Amino acid sequence: MNTPEFYVVIPARYASTRLPGKPLCDIAGKPMIQRVYERAVESGAKRLVVATDDERIKSVVESFGGEVCMTSPEHESGTDRLQEVVSRLSLTEESIVVNVQGDEPLIPPEVIRQVAVNLAKTPEASVATLSEPITELASFLDPNVVKVVSNASGLACYFSRAPIPWPREDFASEVSLPFNTNNRVISEMPEGVSASRHIGIYAYRVALLNRFVQWPQAALETTEKLEQLRVLANGESIHVAPACEEVPGGVDTPEDLERLRQLLGEK
Repeated sequence: MNTPEFYVVIPARYASTRLPGKPLCDIAGKPMIQRVYERAVESGAKRLVVATDDERIKSVVESFGGEVCMTSPEHESGTDRLQEVVSRLSLTEESIVVNVQGDEPLIPPEVIRQVAVNLAKTPEASVATLSEPITELASFLDPNVVKVVSNASGLACYFSRAPIPWPREDFASEVSLPFNTNNRVISEMPEGVSASRHIGIYAYRVALLNRFVQWPQAALETTEKLEQLRVLANGESIHVAPACEEVPGGVDTPEDLERLRQLLGEK
C-alpha cells in the first residue's frame, strides 16, 4: 500500500542517570536530537514534533528549524507524554503517530515508515511495533533484551524479559543453566528455536493513546516493567513485524556516545 499520512513525535528529556543532557550531546558537529530529527524527516512523515519539558532542548531544536511541544514534567511514562502532544496538536482519533526515541541517531527512516504502514493496513491493531531475530544465547537469556512472541496473524501474544519461547527439551534440567540434562554446556541457541527481540519503536492510533492514559497500570506491566503490557492487558492488539532494516542500538551510556562519535566522524 502507499505510505499513509502519519506524524512523528520524538520525546527528549534532559535528565538521564547515565548520561545527563543526552539529547544535546554533540555527535560529529550536530546535537543528537538534530540527528534523530533529520532521520525522521526522511521517513516522509506529515509533521514532526520534539516533545520535551526542558527549555535548553527547546532552544536547540528551534535553532535548527524543528518544531517543539513543551510537555508536563510530571508524566510517569513516555506514552503519557505522547498523548499530551497529540492532544495539543488536535489530531483526530484515526491519526497515526510514530514514537521515535530521541537517543537513536542512526534509526533508519524506512523503519519509521514501516511501522506506520503496518498499522494502517492492520485495522484490528491499535499499535504496531517491530522485532528482529535473536541469534545469540546471551541475548536470549538477558533480561534487558525484551522478547516478543506473536501469533500467525502477526499480533503479539506476549512481551517478556524472560527467555520466550522456552525450549523445554533443550534446557530441561535439575541444574542451573547453561547446562542441559546431560550436563553439557549450552553455548548456542538450540537449533530450531525461533526467538525475537522487541525493537522499541511504536506506531499508535490516537484513539488508543486517549484510552491508554485512562487505564491504571496493569499487574503484568508492573511485574515486567514493560509499558506495552498495559495495552495487551486491556484487550487491545499490537502488530509485530520483522524490521525491514537493521536498527542500530541507541545511546544509553558514555561508551555508546563515543562509539557513535567515532562512527559518524569517520563518515
